[in-house]
Amino acid sequence: MKKIGILFGQERSFPEAFVKRVNELAEGEFVAEYVNIDKIFQGEPLDYAVILDRISQGVPFYRAAMKNAAITGTAVINNPFWWSADEKFFNNALAVKLGIPVPKTALIPSRDLPTDTSDASFSNLAYPLNWDAIFEYTGFPAYMKPFDGGGWKDVYKINDKEDFFEKHKETKQLVMMLQEEIKFEEYYRCYCIGGKYVRIMQYEPNNPFHLRYAVDKAPSSEELLQTMHDYVVKLNQHLGYDFNTVEFAVRDGIPYAIDFCNPAPDAEITSVGEDNFNWVIEHSALYAIERARAHKPNQENLTWGEYVKGSVKAGGKIKLEAAEEIPVSEELAAPVELEPQQKAGKSKSATAEKTSKSTKAKPAAKADKSAAQDDNSEKKDTPAEKKAPAAKKASTAKAASGDKAGAAQADKPAKASSKAAAPKAKKESSKK
Repeated sequence: MKKIGILFGQERSFPEAFVKRVNELAEGEFVAEYVNIDKIFQGEPLDYAVILDRISQGVPFYRAAMKNAAITGTAVINNPFWWSADEKFFNNALAVKLGIPVPKTALIPSRDLPTDTSDASFSNLAYPLNWDAIFEYTGFPAYMKPFDGGGWKDVYKINDKEDFFEKHKETKQLVMMLQEEIKFEEYYRCYCIGGKYVRIMQYEPNNPFHLRYAVDKAPSSEELLQTMHDYVVKLNQHLGYDFNTVEFAVRDGIPYAIDFCNPAPDAEITSVGEDNFNWVIEHSALYAIERARAHKPNQENLTWGEYVKGSVKAGGKIKLEAAEEIPVSEELAAPVELEPQQKAGKSKSATAEKTSKSTKAKPAAKADKSAAQDDNSEKKDTPAEKKAPAAKKASTAKAASGDKAGAAQADKPAKASSKAAAPKAKKESSKK
């Protein structure tokens, strides 16, 4: 009998209810249980047709184990290879190409040099960066947050360029994004399961954590709900996530996708509320059973997004087009019929790596060597045209989570802390 497993961490209500509901719906066709790992050998499978992964983003051992399971035939929800590769700045770039509104966002090198790098590692990074152009692009106020972070960590509200340089010192080796502020009239969080089941939930970031889903006013229009639904489906089908959330801040009737890289979203009953909890349990169980029925032993059974599949099929010429529209009324209905998943075409793994010609980059301008010189740079009148301030003890407070716009653009899902980085004072850089 095929087994469906769930891999999880500290959460309790969701795993327990998921296992119970899968076993009820499966009626003996499959059995669901908590994943049990006592050893991992290369190329040897775990005894599961499907694993719902809720924790590997924070546990490297589990992430490697899920990749090993995937290559030996397990359908891992979500695809651990794509999950490892994805990050929030890329998400925004893809949304732009798909025609989905997102806040204007710039990628910012880390303040401090990455471990085991030197000034010479950043030969291709201009000094100084074109700060004036960056600040003009995003405007102020803005929000600064890790490009691949989550869990409300290291999020700052930025009021002006002086404030930016002061707070940027606190980020150390984190590669950051500077993002336009969206002052919203409505805010929504949307579950998406299987790239097709959508739950649109009103959300109030200013409320205490356990009351954020307690919103007492109706959505402004059915048209807005349908638009968000279509955006959710399009984003997840192109990214290839089986289980994700998308958040929207609505400004002047336009839903801006704020955060949609949440492959292990909060689903505890104490935070999402009973109705939302029941929906996510029902649909995650249904989808796990669909994947178990579609499972082919000793074959690759992962979900790949349209972005990746388009790259492979077209040899790099990616066709970005709208996903098929599904009436929003279908997603708001309570009962859901269990339908077999459509057979997925075999993923062709025709990849050809080209070795790029190595070219000798021009060395960057020499860095100032002393902290005193760095400190002096802080005293100059126009920091946007000079060096970023030298690192000191962080003294500037982060944006308060109670700030409405800040809550709108803070990253909520629990994800491992970013390990990205950048050069000190002179080198606002991001990679070797």
